[in-house]
Amino acid sequence: MAELNSGGGDGKGGKVRSKKQSTRVDLTAMVDLAFLLITFFMLTTSLSKPLAMDIAKPDKDEKNLDNRKELKASQTMTILLGKNNKVAWYMGIAGGEAPTIEGFADVRASLLKNKQKVKETMGKDIVIVVKPTDASTYKNFVDIMDELNITKTNINAPAIDDDPTHLLDSEKEAMKAGGIL
Repeated sequence: MAELNSGGGDGKGGKVRSKKQSTRVDLTAMVDLAFLLITFFMLTTSLSKPLAMDIAKPDKDEKNLDNRKELKASQTMTILLGKNNKVAWYMGIAGGEAPTIEGFADVRASLLKNKQKVKETMGKDIVIVVKPTDASTYKNFVDIMDELNITKTNINAPAIDDDPTHLLDSEKEAMKAGGIL
């Protein structure tokens, strides 16, 4: 609330001079309003929920064969993540054909081409197995998962095999020959 001080004379009966009026604004109500607005927005704001992607990892239990899914080799595409932002991929069984080595810019076209090829020949969805190596970075892994998400390739559960001992000798040789391991 505003306060206005208007004092009278000095009480001596002399000449009365007009005093300058001092104004003072009380900001208590403004502070209360600010805290009410802050509280209102904090309580009514919805925080963004983190988005997570489902990932299927190979079962470590060799005895439990009930959980295994039989796949044809021609239905699977294995993606090997190497160093220098390079990717090697092959269709089917390792050692059958030499892995194609390319950068992340070309992976999307390869994913779409192979997905369409499997759909036309088998009538089934392609299954992607991603094998990061010790030379790859976390950014490479996130990039390949983004590419799978963008191309809607096996969006439910791409298989991730992050055990470096599962990297086959033929895969290692091909990656060393391509300079990405």
